[in-house]
Amino acid sequence: MRFLLTNDDGIYARGLAALYQELSKDAECIVVAPEVEQSAVGHAITIFRPLMVRKARKNGSFLGYAVAGTPADCVKIGICELAGGPVDLVVSGINRGANVGINVLYSGTVSAATEAAIQRVPSIAVSLDTHQEADFTAATRFARRIAAFVLRHPQPPVALNVNVPAIPEAEIKGIAVVKQGHARLMENFDRRIDPRENIYYWLAGETELPACEDEDTDACALKRGMITITPICFDLTRYDLLDSLKSGIKDHFPRL
Repeated sequence: MRFLLTNDDGIYARGLAALYQELSKDAECIVVAPEVEQSAVGHAITIFRPLMVRKARKNGSFLGYAVAGTPADCVKIGICELAGGPVDLVVSGINRGANVGINVLYSGTVSAATEAAIQRVPSIAVSLDTHQEADFTAATRFARRIAAFVLRHPQPPVALNVNVPAIPEAEIKGIAVVKQGHARLMENFDRRIDPRENIYYWLAGETELPACEDEDTDACALKRGMITITPICFDLTRYDLLDSLKSGIKDHFPRL
């Protein structure tokens, strides 16, 4: 088996190294990751400059391919050019910080997995619910288990968004298959002044749950100490509104 590993925290991130160490027990793992951090770049791709790729090394050993691009770039070029053969699974992570609710749209980690699904390769995005230095053991072990599950249960290529609570493994309450919720980053901008008296702003804030968030959503289940799994896709259509929108457009534009 051949796995392609990537992330949005950069090729030297601890979460990616931990993921490689665990998944290499079951498959040949090829690392194709951004050369620098690309958090919150969403599904951006590089089209107006060459996509530079170099062999990255750590302690003298080959680590993987460092790409001067986004997580989606890494998956595209990894599958098409660098993997050296068919890819059975793409795993993105392990991200520091949960990717739940509306924040999924901004996430480079999740977008890498979504790009794999576009390329017809099953994929998993794995995130750990902390921004601090953390123990990735529980997240890597579960990543290995869910990877085995995906490979043993063939289905149309889908991206699974996995979030693991940052608590001792023995305290994890279980696994919840849930829908994406509406939790979002409640932004505020820290206004600062640089040494040359220029004003600049630093985006800050925390993810908050809406007052009416359903219990069977990613953020709520994660908060309860559950590992969450959400199948996601790249089709953003609101199918429930198609008929009413068609009717409204027909009434408003009768001559078209």
